Amino acid sequence: MQLYSIPTGNFKLDGGAMFGVVPKSIWNKLNPADEQNMCSWAMRCMLIEDGNRLILIDNGIGDKQDAKFMGHYYLHGDDTLESSLRKHGFHKDDITDVVLTHLHFDHCGGSIERKNDKLVPAFPNAVYWSNEAHWKWATEPNAREKASFLKENILPIQESGQLKFIPTPDAEKGRLAESIFTEHISFRFVSGHTESMMLPQIKYNGRTIVFVADLLPSTAHIPLPYVMAYDTRPLLTLEEKKIFLDEAAAKEFILFFEHDVQNECCTLIQTEKGIRAGESFFLRNC
Repeated sequence: MQLYSIPTGNFKLDGGAMFGVVPKSIWNKLNPADEQNMCSWAMRCMLIEDGNRLILIDNGIGDKQDAKFMGHYYLHGDDTLESSLRKHGFHKDDITDVVLTHLHFDHCGGSIERKNDKLVPAFPNAVYWSNEAHWKWATEPNAREKASFLKENILPIQESGQLKFIPTPDAEKGRLAESIFTEHISFRFVSGHTESMMLPQIKYNGRTIVFVADLLPSTAHIPLPYVMAYDTRPLLTLEEKKIFLDEAAAKEFILFFEHDVQNECCTLIQTEKGIRAGESFFLRNC
């Protein structure tokens, strides 16, 4: 089994939206904003080579949206999905499974591409994995999230026949729900950010690595009150973070960050102020 970090480029989002009720005088020291109050964030995916399966977790924003749409997010950086796969000797045709933590455009936009004015799967040989609860949430969106669920990113997946759903078990008291995917991979489900977001949990080299998606966009979001304004149920996020962080610290999980520009992975430490980021390092050093 081998894990690869797959950066797909950076984008910018409003700093206030990313840090919620935390004042700018505090968060600006963590991720300094530009003159328009925008901060840079990564769109970092993960590739898992597991036997004869090549599993890609999320796939960035893609490139099929028009210039007006892309202009809102100030894309920057030299990395693309294709170049990052190529760096490790892979092509999109090699991918056997695409796991979508959730269907916001910056996580699933690379799923579908335009070819001859048609929208087709970018990974023609892959099964695309979501879950039924989140799929319904995304395809029948509420007004608050509608702008993040772009139908051109989502509906062609189902139309292709390549979509499958992962079961979503009920949460047991005192911990997050989990679902087994492979011998080495399971999923946790959280619903504070959006309904039934999946957090892949990977057993690797005797450790547990968790792809924390938008439960924890960056190391700066580890303190409990640091909850994004984008979250649909912020108090639920707060509860889910506490449950997860308590377990992650106790069991010495490694966290893999999708949106942290500076930090790919980190451990956790217990401090007098609560759980905080410990050592930071690259995935290749796990």
